Amino acid sequence: MSDHHTYKKVEIVGSSTTTIEDAINNALAEASKSLDLMEWFEVTETRGHIENGKVAHFQVTLKVGFRITNS
Repeated sequence: MSDHHTYKKVEIVGSSTTTIEDAINNALAEASKSLDLMEWFEVTETRGHIENGKVAHFQVTLKVGFRITNS
């Protein structure tokens, strides 16, 4: 058993028509289908699309850290 962990970071982008939080959760849900041992994320960008003077779409860029193991 090691006394330390090693991580890799990937950048992903999530989107939602409802909220920034949903955009984050959508991105993490999709990433979890192919990445194991995800442990943390940081939001690096938030942007959106405007239609008729209102937010129509949220887009959030995340860096996701996942643990590397010797399986």
